[in-house]
Amino acid sequence: MLFDSSRACRPVARKAALVVVDADADADPDADTEQKYRAPALEKGLDILELLARESRPLNAVAISDRLKRSPSELFRMIQVLEHRGFIRQAPGGGFVPTEKLFALGMEQPPIKTLLETALPQMRELTRRIGQSCHLTMRSGGEIVVVARIESSEQIGFTVRIGHRRPMLDSNSAVVHFAFLDEPDRARWIAQIPDLDPVRLDDFRERALRARERGFERAKSSFVVGITDLAAPILRGVAAAAVLTVPYVQSIGEQMRVDDVLKHLRATAAEISAGLLVSDHRV
Repeated sequence: MLFDSSRACRPVARKAALVVVDADADADPDADTEQKYRAPALEKGLDILELLARESRPLNAVAISDRLKRSPSELFRMIQVLEHRGFIRQAPGGGFVPTEKLFALGMEQPPIKTLLETALPQMRELTRRIGQSCHLTMRSGGEIVVVARIESSEQIGFTVRIGHRRPMLDSNSAVVHFAFLDEPDRARWIAQIPDLDPVRLDDFRERALRARERGFERAKSSFVVGITDLAAPILRGVAAAAVLTVPYVQSIGEQMRVDDVLKHLRATAAEISAGLLVSDHRV
């Protein structure tokens, strides 16, 4: 029996369809944001995609027009084109939702593609050795997003859907990712969090400091009772490119001890990091 976290959070997973992970983490948030050029038709399409990504339920054309304060006739063609190109689709009960197309396009960026090609074979071997599932997360806006997973072959396990997102301050994986960033990069990530709670941020920073000293995070899941998240950084040089996480399920009967699973996890993360170093310098 394999429990899939997506069943409990389908609205969140649907929102992930619009994710493009932060492959370019060096963008300057203080750069001049004044819009110099306008493309009204493109802006309408992007407004529709962003609206549907934020919504937990499908929206029909009338609701989309109402939320965007535009007339239905003004958006009709744009909705039809987005559906035809595969960026949105009609939900079974009516209304439109985003597809996974933008997410898939984001995964084709060379740095991310190289990461997945390097990580997936190692993740499969890790899962085989430890008898637990594992997944890979990256930054996306003020959140963390699952970009790859390998399911456990055991009878009982826990897996997280690709595209599932968690707010940065709610994620054990994000603690590790934040821990292995320099301060300017941390500031850029924090700037993308809406309605930031300073008290929660201070607690998050403290956890990240401890994770940096240990080299990993080991904490009860804040999302599912009975799961212990084990997380280790995937490094490009000295900065985190991603985080490898094992949602450890404690079951009755013979299984690998959590301390031993953590050792295997950290070793696998180090192997993936070394593989990225070789790949990034390959001529």
